[in-house]
Amino acid sequence: MDAAGVAGAVGSTVEDRSRTMNAIEQLSEALAASVRLAGESVVRVEGRRRLPSSGIVWSDDGLIVTACHTLGRRADLRVGLGGDSTPARLLGTDPGTDLAVLRLDRPLGRKPSPANIEEVRPGHLAIAVARPGEGPQATLGIVSAVEGAWRSPLGGHLDHFVQSDVVMYPGFSGGALIDAWGRLIGMNSSGLARGVSLTVPAASLTRLVPILAEHGRLRRGYLGVGVQPARLPRLEGRAPQTAGLLVASVESGSPAERGGLLLGDVLLSIEGRALATMEDLLAALSADVVGKTVALEVLRGGRVSTLHVEVGERAAPSEDEDE
Repeated sequence: MDAAGVAGAVGSTVEDRSRTMNAIEQLSEALAASVRLAGESVVRVEGRRRLPSSGIVWSDDGLIVTACHTLGRRADLRVGLGGDSTPARLLGTDPGTDLAVLRLDRPLGRKPSPANIEEVRPGHLAIAVARPGEGPQATLGIVSAVEGAWRSPLGGHLDHFVQSDVVMYPGFSGGALIDAWGRLIGMNSSGLARGVSLTVPAASLTRLVPILAEHGRLRRGYLGVGVQPARLPRLEGRAPQTAGLLVASVESGSPAERGGLLLGDVLLSIEGRALATMEDLLAALSADVVGKTVALEVLRGGRVSTLHVEVGERAAPSEDEDE
């Protein structure tokens, strides 16, 4: 290659590097702008002895959403957007979805624009925005998984399973997961599963916040049994069912005990709804059946029988302070 060719190649390389740096700088500025925008919707929640957690402005009239596992107290709550803070009143909590709804005396911040979950895919950039201090903080990652509806270990029904690899620093629970344009994917929580960054999707927030704001809680059915999946033999005269739920424990004084359930029974169905997994049982014990008597099919001693059990209401579990 002659001198002119070498000079041209060097110039081309420099130009390529310049374009690459410009693209990186533009991406960096765009992400910073998205964090600034989302920061107007993410507040500081002072509700425990240690580092404050974060919350999301949910309405223009003072509703705030946060992670209920971060509220170490129920009184003397305060919410801030900068250095100052304003008193907040707890309206309702749901440990199953790790949600808490607060009411402020005056509006604060800006309600975020939601992302379209149908357009959120694994591999997309995702940013966790929090405010455990005066200003917004952020970590960058990708969306790891977006799947259909699921139930948390405490029985909360969530419209989508959303997982990311963003780092959940102390105080980040209750903050926002946003897309690259600053739109809200959902509320981040380290309380739904240990060691995993999960997000309560915006669709679930839209569905649950009005209920918690009005009623203070979500009702869930309760039988008072410990169960585990068990394989079933072929049962004559019944549609094929390969698994049921073996009763491993029955709580004293529980609806299950009053209804006649015994250790060793295998639960087959509730109101004709087959039970093969714990998730099936949690789904069947919805708010609609609390206080009602349901038909519970059980396998006992090789014979299928029907018990009638009045479903109780699950008490809210105690909550420990966490991040």
